[in-house]
Amino acid sequence: MRWILSFLLLGLLAVVQAASSSGNKLLVVLEELADKSKYSKYLGDLEARGYKITYESPKSETVALFRLGERAYDHLLVLPTKSKGLGKQLTPKFLLDFVNAGGNILLTLSPANPIPVALVSLLLELDIYLPTDRTSIVVDHFNFDTISAAEQHDVLLLPRPDAIRPDVKNFFKGDGKGGEAIAFPRGVPQSLGNASPLLTPLLRAPRTAYSYSAKDDSEEAFGVGPQLSLITTMQARNSARLTVVGSAEMLEDAWFDAKVKRSQVFIDAPAEKRIKTSNQEFAKEVTGWTFKEIGVLKTGMIEHHLNEAGSQNISNPKIYRVKNDVTYSIELSEYSWDKWVPFNPPTGDILQLEFSMLSPFHRLPLVPVKKTATAQAFTTSFKLPDQHGIFNFKINYKRPFYTNVEEKDTVTVRHFAHDEWPRSWVITGAWPWIAGIGVTVTGWVAFVALWLWSKPVPLKLNKAGKKAN
Repeated sequence: MRWILSFLLLGLLAVVQAASSSGNKLLVVLEELADKSKYSKYLGDLEARGYKITYESPKSETVALFRLGERAYDHLLVLPTKSKGLGKQLTPKFLLDFVNAGGNILLTLSPANPIPVALVSLLLELDIYLPTDRTSIVVDHFNFDTISAAEQHDVLLLPRPDAIRPDVKNFFKGDGKGGEAIAFPRGVPQSLGNASPLLTPLLRAPRTAYSYSAKDDSEEAFGVGPQLSLITTMQARNSARLTVVGSAEMLEDAWFDAKVKRSQVFIDAPAEKRIKTSNQEFAKEVTGWTFKEIGVLKTGMIEHHLNEAGSQNISNPKIYRVKNDVTYSIELSEYSWDKWVPFNPPTGDILQLEFSMLSPFHRLPLVPVKKTATAQAFTTSFKLPDQHGIFNFKINYKRPFYTNVEEKDTVTVRHFAHDEWPRSWVITGAWPWIAGIGVTVTGWVAFVALWLWSKPVPLKLNKAGKKAN
């Protein structure tokens, strides 16, 4: 009976597991529990997807990202707070250690609340810069909501990008010319440096937008147009993810069901036409990417073997010979919300295999061949170089919005053994030399035979011992 109960319990746990591929423990940092009501739909959607949420105040003595040297949570969500500090357990060092340990972080900013110093320092470490005046917002006099921001023009209406899943056309539905749009109310602009190749702007400001500060009397703006990033993503080298959302207000319930109307300057549409925002679905996709519900790649079977007739066809041998014909194959899966599916590279992109020693001797495209319910197999065949040594079969696939795939298998490539070289008569270039040797030997044998069989004539002598005439 106990084993039956255990089996049922394991089945129940499998059913209620989180959609994330890296765990379901989520820490939400917010000032007061009463603020949950503003994000009830957003947080409710996270709970419905299986996340085990823990709510903590930034000043709480019990909040800690690590316990006994291990991560206490899989993900961290920081909502706007009224204090400038996040407590001693949420310093930039702990936040960076959390990312280095594989944790994922979603940060939200708001000009109505002071941005904690810890977050500002953390973003500086990541080469993300915020305006000196923390109350600065993004303003656009062309792409704004005429209902809620008829005068201030600080509620931007933006098309949904298709950047998170570049292989799926219009993954973020909407083209900016009608239909659904993203409402970005009173957002804090961000400027990205050039030092980090790990940063990717998910949502940029339109070219007519700029950073506005009511307190700053200078005419020079913090940034204009696409220089300003509204939502910034970073994927660390260990594939941990961090996202900075410039407007926490866009996650509130009021904007999930809001009706907006575009400016007539921006689009030629009927004056009374109102559209519904796509904030709820967009927030789900941004959060899903940050918490590794989409864009996660996993390797399956990796195999390489000889591709020659008469070979034993042993899988993954450790020793090859120069000029061997080999075949390499790898299986890749992609995590899509709650299941593993075959991975299809984005349009125009290819998966490559490097066969390298100190530098690549071959860099070959992998061709998709066999597909299963959860994986896609890629393969290629090639001839090993005429160079013996220690080589690597290497896959180094790094693309924006996908986890890194780094696979390396080391093999030894030996030279020909003494009995593996082709015989001289097989090599056509050696035929003149073989003919020369044959002629020399034949001539020598003929000379010796002629010399042996050519008996000299004996001399005839007289009685006096002299040569007779």
